[in-house]
Amino acid sequence: MVDQDAVRPVAAGPPAVPSLRWDEPPEGPVLVLLDQTRLPGEEVELVCTDVPALVQAIRTLAVRGAPLLGIAGAYGLALAAARGFDVEEAAELLAHARPTAVNLGYGVRRAADGYRRALEEGKGRDAAAAVALAEARALHREDIEASARMAEHGLALLGGLLPGGGYRILTHCNTGALVSGGEGTAFAVARAAHRVGELRRLWVDETRPLLQGARLTAYEAARCGMAYTVLADSAAGSLFAAGEVDAVLIGADRIAADGSVANKVGSYPLAVLARHHGVPFVVVAPTTTVDLETADGASIEVEQRAGSEVTEFPVPDGTGVMGAGGGISATSAGSAVPVAPAGAQAYNPAFDVTPPDLVSAIVTEAGVLSPVTGAGLAELCARSRQVTIS
Repeated sequence: MVDQDAVRPVAAGPPAVPSLRWDEPPEGPVLVLLDQTRLPGEEVELVCTDVPALVQAIRTLAVRGAPLLGIAGAYGLALAAARGFDVEEAAELLAHARPTAVNLGYGVRRAADGYRRALEEGKGRDAAAAVALAEARALHREDIEASARMAEHGLALLGGLLPGGGYRILTHCNTGALVSGGEGTAFAVARAAHRVGELRRLWVDETRPLLQGARLTAYEAARCGMAYTVLADSAAGSLFAAGEVDAVLIGADRIAADGSVANKVGSYPLAVLARHHGVPFVVVAPTTTVDLETADGASIEVEQRAGSEVTEFPVPDGTGVMGAGGGISATSAGSAVPVAPAGAQAYNPAFDVTPPDLVSAIVTEAGVLSPVTGAGLAELCARSRQVTIS
């Protein structure tokens, strides 16, 4: 079940509430989410008391972003265990809520493995639930640490690639604090550049059809005091042609064993443009986003979303809030008007895949990989595991 909690008007500075938090009111444990479908107009918390509510929040993009989905999946499993629900059923529901995001399944498995291990050791269900929650909290802490290290490695990479400073960075979708336990992935690198006075301009793709760039990245950039400009996705080519882009920084939802990168649809065209114009195309993601069991880009399952996200456009309700599903669906507070003829077919993949030869570098918490090769990626992941274990 989902309850709507406090509604806060948006103000300057960091988000007033975290993207995700565990809480234990007298009625029982809950998972509290910042509803990203209500941004940038309002900061609204959703309170999930069970796994179906969390699955719905994931599918409607109230909570989104690869690292945060992993954390949400782990906490969701812990929630099921703590409230006495069927843990195996919960694991299945959560892991398949969004098929392309590998972190989601990773987080679910990690908490579920801890729960099962505790039961096998003869611990009771309450103790096993506590182990699942401990795993979720550990993953949350690790993501915060990974975000900081990615920002450090990414800033150093930019310094080597662009020694003149004053970076003009183009980004796509949203990769900041809204997708992470920390400051994010690609956005965290841009924010690090901003802190040291080296970010001249953050170019923000609007990111059709759900506008995560215009609604969410611009929201975060404004609150951080960055110089930023929102552009239509189709305008990116003119920026490259005018020599206004020094580097492209994006995140990832899954990185295959050969280095192919699945990210928000619209990322692949940016990689092609960047290669043509001699601009570095950099992917920033934790090693938990690397899926060595998926051989190549063709093996990545790409989520297909409802065509109405393309054929309809939102109109505000009485409060000025757009509909749910990233502000595009008419299924919630707002309504939508058709922008295509009735019955029009729509092609709406949530992601596209960029081949490794178009990726200049992959930045992870374990370091930077360039050039991007399957062998190098496997070595980087092995190094990350060694660091985590030690």
